[in-house]
Amino acid sequence: MARAKRNPSDSYARIYAVVRRIPRGKVATYGQVATIAGLPGRPRMAGYALYASGPHHALPWHRVLGAGGRLTLARLDPDTALTQRIRLESEGVRFDARGRVDLGRHGWRPRRRIAAVVPRRAPVTKSKTATKRRTRAR
Repeated sequence: MARAKRNPSDSYARIYAVVRRIPRGKVATYGQVATIAGLPGRPRMAGYALYASGPHHALPWHRVLGAGGRLTLARLDPDTALTQRIRLESEGVRFDARGRVDLGRHGWRPRRRIAAVVPRRAPVTKSKTATKRRTRAR
């Protein structure tokens, strides 16, 4: 089944809306952000969106981590990874000896679906006429 093509700016806006909802002292993974934004299986898109964001977006980007609670920015830019860790620690997020966050303790679990980000789809109903035509054709 082919994935529906979306406008990248629309997808980025959906990702930004999810990231803005992550509360202080909690973290989410790139995969979790993408899934909540309606883009399951696209954690890299969440990463690209955050990389493309500017200061004008006012996003709490530091609350998004790699799978397993890793600071994925460490390989790209150690200074930014240090900034991310300092910001998280100032919010009460703790790191283990390996530099990972315990997602069980600090992971964000949204209580409800984010309706503004992921719109509900109307249920598909079949008309009686279409059903009668298919029955007659058999």
